[in-house]
Amino acid sequence: MAIISASILAADLAHLKDEVERVKDHIDEIHLDVMDGHFVPNLTFGYPMIEGLRKFTNMPIDAHLMVTNPDFHIKLFIEKGATRVTIHQETCYHLHRSVEFIKSLGAEAFVAINPATPLSTLEEILPYVDGILIMTVNPGFSGQKFIPSMWRKIKKLSEIRKDNDYKLKIAVDGGVGNENALELVKSGVDILVMGYGVFRNPNLPELRKLLSKNE
Repeated sequence: MAIISASILAADLAHLKDEVERVKDHIDEIHLDVMDGHFVPNLTFGYPMIEGLRKFTNMPIDAHLMVTNPDFHIKLFIEKGATRVTIHQETCYHLHRSVEFIKSLGAEAFVAINPATPLSTLEEILPYVDGILIMTVNPGFSGQKFIPSMWRKIKKLSEIRKDNDYKLKIAVDGGVGNENALELVKSGVDILVMGYGVFRNPNLPELRKLLSKNE
């Protein structure tokens, strides 16, 4: 069954506990968009946010490090409660080392790639990761539209996984909603990162029913 990962960037942060409570029966985990205003044109959450979340939820939390120095932050985010850390291929000089470091601390290690980054850049790291996150929008802001050419990238990664018997999960982030969620899962996606698609979705209860058609 596909996992729905709720990006709190789209939530009403003034009432975050209530927001998570409101959607908890329709999601599987929380996605924390950590942005530094340098790698991406926005500045968002740090360690206090994950500490705050851990005061009222035991859900898995994915710390998505959209920062220029991810290695500096990995250990503390895991100590504060992240169960998965997602780092970007574009910002890691020693990607294998970073992936192995995350796993050594007991968290899942995912690697993300931006829309313009080809899958070929991941060839050597695929046997080692727990998952790949394909950005289906340019990272930095919620509410963007899904980039159509990313369908090809998703299907290609799914083929590579199958051909090589990799156990990695495929996640997508950006422009995901009721209108394309089922087709994404059919294309091989395991984890749907959704911001507006969760917190600003008037038909959120219908999403689970929709995804159940693929079970």
